[in-house]
Formats: sequence, structure tokens, C-alpha cells
Amino acid sequence: MKISPQPGMGVVAEGFDPSSDSDVRRLKQAAYRHRIVLLKDQHHDPAGLLEFGRLLGAPQTYYEPVYRHPDVPEVFVSSNVATGGRRLGVPKTGQFWHSDYEFMPRPFDLTIISPRRVPKERRGTLFIDLVQAYRRLDPDLAAAAADTEAIHSPRRKFKIRPDDVYRPIGDVIAEIDARTPPVRRPTVLRHPRTGERVLYVTEGGTEAVEDADGRRRPDLLKQLLSAAGQLDETTEHPAIHLQTFDVGDLLIWDNIALAHRSLHNPSDEPAESWRVTVYDDEPGFNPPE
Repeated sequence: MKISPQPGMGVVAEGFDPSSDSDVRRLKQAAYRHRIVLLKDQHHDPAGLLEFGRLLGAPQTYYEPVYRHPDVPEVFVSSNVATGGRRLGVPKTGQFWHSDYEFMPRPFDLTIISPRRVPKERRGTLFIDLVQAYRRLDPDLAAAAADTEAIHSPRRKFKIRPDDVYRPIGDVIAEIDARTPPVRRPTVLRHPRTGERVLYVTEGGTEAVEDADGRRRPDLLKQLLSAAGQLDETTEHPAIHLQTFDVGDLLIWDNIALAHRSLHNPSDEPAESWRVTVYDDEPGFNPPE
């Protein structure tokens, strides 16, 4: 397997052999070391994509059924396309900075995306490296973030489901809080695989930052998000990386170290992607400084 750097962030991998333990190990290490791997010449049906996910970890079924592929529920579908009069998945997912499952007790380790239909313009996914975001913090801001906790919740960005039409919004919010109660973790956490410090806050999923005395610090959260580049609506902040892809690619990324945001085309061009997310419980490794 050949691995080559790409501009900005990440690497391109070609000639991957799924039967090779060495290639699988190198692919995973590349994802953790370089954050993003663009794997070329991959053409999978839903079952094949799930089997690919099993090479990298334990695939997880998303907790909301409306996102699941009808034949392979472990495959998450983002699509604005109707097939046979039936729409699969949910359109325009993830149009805000987040980390997959950050509002759950355990976020996913790796995310795998298979583009099925790609618009001609305004295409791709935006990324910010939260390890580098922490390293770039002003020392005073880094000190202020130390010993604080971030509270994560899907409340603000939860997509209303077809069955929610005509339900009182208070009932919907109560259900969200019951199924996915807010979770707490250090604002600066240790990456479970690499040991690196991660500035683990996102504009879409972090509800608040609290200090050691339990006081909420909206000023601090705003400063951290701004420093990371997540409040730049132009998406021109130097920390933001635009990753493009084509049908036949697989995009694999380190879901703990990265915040991401989908770049959606405002037109009605067909757009569809399949996603598999995995937990990876293999022993970690120490990347080079």
C-alpha cells in the first residue's frame, strides 16, 4: 500500500489489501497519526462497507433509526435522494462543527465515509485538528481551560423526525434529554489512542464549560471556539481544512482529534453518502511529536 501526503492535512492511500494485516495496521496508524486518510479505489455495497468497518474496529449502529440503511442498520445514510419514491436516511446532516457521538458517554474512535453521489460544486467536508487547536492556544487561555469540564448535548442541533410533526416541542426536548442526557468530560482531554491533548469543544455539540467550582463560563467557551476557528462563518480560518472526495473514495478520520462540518450544496443536486463509525479498542501508540 502506498501512502502519500496531501496538501493541508491527511494522506492519500492507494493499493490497500484488506487481507493484509500489515495494510490494515498501517491504515489505522495513518488515521491516528495524520488525522485523515483518503483511500482510493473502494467500491462497496452496504454490506461490504460494514465489513470494511470491521477491519478497523467494532461498527456501531446509530441510536436514531431514521438515519439507518434499511438493509444494513450499521450504515448511516445522509441523502437528499429518493429511490423508488422512498427517501433513505436524512438530508443535509452535520452542517455544524461537531465530533460524532460527542454527546454520548463514549464518542466514536474512527469515522468512515463512502460518497455515493457527489455534487459538482461546493463539495466536501471541513475539518479542524483539535490537537493542534490546543497547541496553538495562548498560554493564559490554555491555563483558563485547565481543570474545567465541557458539557455536551445534541439539544441545539437535533433534527426533528417525521414522527415529531405536531408533537409539542417540550415533549421532544424531554425525550432528547431522557435518551441522551448531557455528558461531561475534560475540556482538554487525553486522546485515548495517542495520548495527545485535545481541545474537545465544538460549536454544535458543546453546551457549556464549567470551572472547578461549577460555574458556567460562556465567555471561556466562546474564546476557545474562536481560537479553534469554529466561529468563523466564512470558513476561511487558517485552521480549517477542506477535504474533497469522489465516488470510489473512502474517507477515514480520527473522530476524537478532529471536529468536522459538512459542506452542503444549496442547490438540489443529488448528494448521498454512507457512513460507518467504529470503536477501536486495540492498544494505542505514541505518534511522533
